[in-house]
Formats: sequence, C-alpha cells, structure tokens
Amino acid sequence: MEGKLLRRQFLKMLGAGVVSAWGLPGLASAQSRALLSRSIPSSGESLPVIGMGTWRTFNVGDDPELLAARTRVLKAFFTQGGGLVDSSPMYGSAADTLGFALKQLGIPKILFSAEKVWSPAGGTTREQVTRLAERWGLKTFDLVQVHNLDDWQEHLAVLRELKASGVIRYLGITTSHGRRHAEFERVMASTEVDFAQLTYNITHRDVEARLLPLAQEKGIAVIANRPYDGGSLIRGLKRREKIPAWAAEEFGCRTWADFLLKFIVSHPALNCAIPATTRVAHMNENMAAGAAPLPDAKMRQKMVAYIESL
Repeated sequence: MEGKLLRRQFLKMLGAGVVSAWGLPGLASAQSRALLSRSIPSSGESLPVIGMGTWRTFNVGDDPELLAARTRVLKAFFTQGGGLVDSSPMYGSAADTLGFALKQLGIPKILFSAEKVWSPAGGTTREQVTRLAERWGLKTFDLVQVHNLDDWQEHLAVLRELKASGVIRYLGITTSHGRRHAEFERVMASTEVDFAQLTYNITHRDVEARLLPLAQEKGIAVIANRPYDGGSLIRGLKRREKIPAWAAEEFGCRTWADFLLKFIVSHPALNCAIPATTRVAHMNENMAAGAAPLPDAKMRQKMVAYIESL
C-alpha cells in the first residue's frame, strides 16, 4: 500500500513538472566527460573511480519531494558514467530510497551495487542480503561487505558460499572513522576478500602506512569512504579558501571537490571514492573530479603541505 502511495505521489509531482521523466537508454552516452576507471584486482573488471555513498543523504523516509530529489541525484550520477553505489542497513531508509529511484530510472547496466551486512540489523547473513536486494529492487548485489567488521568471521563464511554459488560477485570488509585498523589489517592479511572499504582523505591518511600497501600486496580493491570527512572538510574549505592557482595549472583543479577527490583517487591503491550528496550540482562536481589529469606523487605531497598550512 505504501509503495503504491509513493508511486502516485511521484507521478503527481511528475505531472506538475517537479521532476523530469527519464528512461534508461542513453544514460551512459550522455556523460559530459571521460570518467577514469581502475581494475578490480581479483577479476580485472573496470570500476569508475568516483562512486556514490548514501550515508545520511538517502535516509529520507517516505517524503515524496525528497525521494524525487534523490532520484535526480542518482540520475546525474549515472548520466556521467558513475557505477558503484554503496549503502548499508545502518543507513535507515537508504535502501528503500535507492529502490524507489531505480524503479523510476530503470536499472542501468553500469550500476555496481554495493551493500553491507550488519548484525544489529537482525536476521541471518542470507536473510539480510535477500531483504536488502528486495528493498533495492534487485535480484542480488555485485558486492556485499561486512559492516565495520561486525561478526566478520560468521558473515564472511556465508558470503563466500553466496559468491561460490553466484548469488553475489564480490565480498569485502569495511571500517570507518579510522577505527579498528589493527584488526582490519589482520583480516586483510589472513582472509581472502575482494574489497576493503576504509576512511581515507587528505586529512586522514593513517591508512597510507600499512593498509593501502597491504591492499596492493594482497590484490584487494579499496573503496575510500568519508572523502570529505562527513562534509565538514569541504564545507570549511569552501568558506575560507580559494583553490590555489598552482592546482589549476598543474592538474586542472577547478573546485574543492576536484582537489579533495583527485588526491584520493590518485593513490595507486585506490579503486573508488564514495562521496555522498543531496544536490545535483554537487554530484556534478564530484563526477568531474574523476576525469584526467590526476596529481602525481610530488604534487600529492604539495597538496598535503598546503592543507596542513591552513
């Protein structure tokens, strides 16, 4: 009943011109710039370097205006060649919002769906995967990760079975806010996983010492969460500072999104960064940051020194 009501509300807004009609054909071909990609080490499959997170931003309940707005954000992401969309049962109604948006857009071939299992969400690993897929409107997921290492042994054992049977394609582990790095390192070193998701940005670089080199050694794809430190990093820079002229001259930096995201995805261990946003304009900035050129190692050092000087 609730789904039918939301659909009626959305169609009413569509007729009123609040949102635009769209379909799947031509989404990828409409992208305005070439988005760089990196290969997933365990398979060689190519993945665009800018993905999309849904923490906080897609937890909008059943508000029809917010659902329409998030659908526009997701459309902008796909239009510009985005692939990986990441969510978690910890993120409230985010899975339902994604399901609503994907129903309006159609499910593009470029979608790389990434979810998580989380013990406090309730249910077995298999039950969680099935329930989340239903909420997204998918048959299954490309990637399922163990959220913040919660009961990771039990969850990974089942995820391996699901991968072996073709129910999911990849499995992984996550951590955030710089927590549990020692345990995360032990799991990466001793357990076969395809992906490791961790916090990495220009002001939080602890993972450069051990986790990122280990990922390269073990052939693990890396997803960077909290690229803007929950938004506070980019908001603070936009309020106080202009983009340094040398960044524009050396690697085509036009916005702070360019500066912060290019720093992340230029690290050779990184496959994808997942900024989250509620605005199409900000999504456009995020996606533009995934185009060439990227800073080299020397320029990365200069970028760090500049941010530390502020």
